[in-house]
Amino acid sequence: MDKTKVAVGIFDKRATEYQEKHKDVSLYGDSLDLFCDLINKGDAAILELACGPGNITKYLLNKRPDFKILGIDLSPNMLRLAEINNPDAEFQLMDCRDILELNNKYDAIACGFCLPYLSMEEAEKLIDDATKLLNPKGVIYISTMEDDYSKSGWQRGSNGDEIYMHYHQADYLADALVRNHFKLIEIERKDYPYEDGTNGIDLILIAKLLR
Repeated sequence: MDKTKVAVGIFDKRATEYQEKHKDVSLYGDSLDLFCDLINKGDAAILELACGPGNITKYLLNKRPDFKILGIDLSPNMLRLAEINNPDAEFQLMDCRDILELNNKYDAIACGFCLPYLSMEEAEKLIDDATKLLNPKGVIYISTMEDDYSKSGWQRGSNGDEIYMHYHQADYLADALVRNHFKLIEIERKDYPYEDGTNGIDLILIAKLLR
């Protein structure tokens, strides 16, 4: 079973539901504000990976209307919503594994909860690819679900859909950033309440290229 095709199908089917459920991104406001503050350039070019319906896009543009954002996602329905929600941004159907096909350079890359759908190896490659696309002193923002990687697997949601979730760990993500000449600016964890009453841990890493 192709994990990516399954995930895209679910997100296409649940796009409007997902948009409403995750519309409020204020839980991550402090880290998104820091991301914006680290980008000193006006009219900065921002690449947003797995932008979904553009909830994070909207937060960033409210904070920094000068940002020139390109959002990519694999779900056509998510992209349609993103375009409606953010008429001043651009959006493109693309797999985040293929970002080296983009011909532009960016001042920052935002990767909000894309990693749960990438393996450890794919996540580390994404960081390596991001390095190649960033301008000098470029900034990267990564958020993901933190737990032991071995706990990754198929999960059934409250709506009955099954999706493969990858958990990630701060140690190897931080190591990948350092190997790629990033300076870690922030490592933050937030409790995230699930519908069943339990809590998960959301991991946020913000880093800046040293060169």
